[in-house]
Formats: sequence, structure tokens, C-alpha cells
Amino acid sequence: MPETAERTQPITDRDLARKVYRAMLEARILETKLSSLYKAGKIVGGVYLGKGQEAVSASLGSCLIPGTDVFAPLIRDQAGRTAFGEDIEDCTRTYLGSALGPMRGRDGNIHRGRPQQGMLAMISHLGSSVSVVAGWLLARRLQGKLDGVVGATCIGDGATSTGAFHEGLNAAAVERLPLVVVVANNQFAYSTPNDRQFACEDLIDRARGYGVDGHSVDGTDFLQCLQVMSAAVSRARSGHGPQMVVAKLLRLTGHGEHDDASYVPRTLKDDRWGRDCMEVAARQVVEAGHASAEEISAWQEELADKVQAALAMAQRDPKPDPWGEEWEACSMHLTSESQA
Repeated sequence: MPETAERTQPITDRDLARKVYRAMLEARILETKLSSLYKAGKIVGGVYLGKGQEAVSASLGSCLIPGTDVFAPLIRDQAGRTAFGEDIEDCTRTYLGSALGPMRGRDGNIHRGRPQQGMLAMISHLGSSVSVVAGWLLARRLQGKLDGVVGATCIGDGATSTGAFHEGLNAAAVERLPLVVVVANNQFAYSTPNDRQFACEDLIDRARGYGVDGHSVDGTDFLQCLQVMSAAVSRARSGHGPQMVVAKLLRLTGHGEHDDASYVPRTLKDDRWGRDCMEVAARQVVEAGHASAEEISAWQEELADKVQAALAMAQRDPKPDPWGEEWEACSMHLTSESQA
């Protein structure tokens, strides 16, 4: 029986709530700075923000186990990356083109990852991460190393209309893989609204068609997100097969910082889905006694200093040298190392 938001109980784990809220706060502060740098011409390429999706993303990342599970983030998952344990320097060095970053300055925005630690590189072809994570889980099963392992990815509503999503989720369902697919239904696939994307009443209806558990959650409600994500990941880890979570919210920015989102009607911005999950989370953690307003203010100052230090370091880093680079494929590099 699928878990639903209505069946959940309030989060009582104070340490977990504090950890996840701090990850959300760090991601929001970091991305606000990245936006400013982009507008000042300091960042080349695109900047894509998770503003409004932090509660969904961080809740998912916090439920996964670094070094055991695998996480395939999408473009609005900085909060999930942070909660999963990504170093802030990986982000700042990638955006600012440092030769010391995980992409060695070869990619200018978010296609970074550390597969050895379970963080897969982001794929721009939407929906593809579903099949990639399913394949990773199947490979672990063939190796006899799947027990207690979960694979997860967070996609948007637009990705659910792709063939990769269908094939990946269908295969995962048939194989009963411990896959968690979180659909952040932010109402638009770039600028295409829901009613031009799919005809079903709610995307959660698709879970039944694939034979997987479906979970619905208010993506603007921090504590509800944390509870539902915990339940979905727990069910996947305990052998109940794929889990599909649909979180309803509104993207509080354009598709990227190059997009003014003028196509979003005021009525959507003013309804409950248009509220900021950060404001909701701050109120909830204070009301639940998880943190005081003074602590939150101190965290903001602490994390702002941390973000500024990471950006300053990345700006001092050496840039890639095209004359000294070894432009060979990763597979060739690995082959040459094994033969050495």
C-alpha cells in the first residue's frame, strides 16, 4: 500500500530536522551568490537555481547514505547535493572554472559528480537519470552487492513525458529494484504548463500503471517532505521495490537565470504552491522547538561566511591550461593507467 502524506506523523528527530534545514539554507545562500556572479558576468554558461525546491531536494539527500547509496541529482538539487555530503568547493570550483574542481574546468555549470562516492554527474537529457540509476542498481545486484542499497534521483514534471523515464521506471518495476524517483512537479517543463504536458489528473496516478508505490507530498512543507521522503527511502531499502514521490510546488525562478519566467501567471504565484519552502521551514523548526530564531540567524551568518570563503578560494584557483591538458577520453586514461 503506498504511503501518503496524510498517513505520516510529524518529524520528531530534532537533529535530523536541524541538519536538513541547514543544508537547505546553505544551498539557498550559495545559489543566491551564484546568481549575483552570473549577472555580473563572472560565470560563463548557465546558472540554474533550486529556489523553491530545497525542501524536496534536501529531504531526499538526507535520507540517503553516502558511500552506500547512489544519488543522481538534477539541475535544481543543490540542497540535495549538500545534504548528501557534497563539498561546497565542488560547486564553486565547477561554476568558476577551476582546474582543481571535479570537472577540472572542463564544464561550466552543474554537470559535476563523484561517482566513486555515489554522486552521479548530472545529465541534461531529462529522464535519463532514471535509467542510469536503475542500471547501476541492476549491476550491483549482479555483483551480489545490492542488500541495503538505495538508488535515487529527482526529476521534474517535464521529464515524466520522456521515453527514458518510461523505460527506466518500467524496467526498475519489473526487476523490483530499490529505486526512488522523486518528481518535483513545479508546474512547468521550462515554459510548458502541466495541462500541455499530460492528461492524467495527477502525476501520482502514473505510479499505479507502473506497479510501483506512489507517495504525494506538499513540496513547500518542509517537515512533510522529510517525513514522506524518509518513508519512501525506507520502503525501497526494505525490499518493497521502486517508489515514486510526486511533490507539488512552484519553481520560484525562471528555468535558468537567463529566463525571467514571465509566462508564469500571477494566480499560480499567489496560491499555496507559490509559497517559499524556506520561509515555511524556518517557521516550522522554530514552532517545533528544533531551533530558535536566534540560532537560525547565527546559521545564516555562519553559512554566508562559508559560501564566501569557498567562492574566494575558487576564484584564486588556477584555470585549466589548454596547452598542458591531456585531451584523452576517460576510458583511454583508465586503460593507460591499468597498463602502466
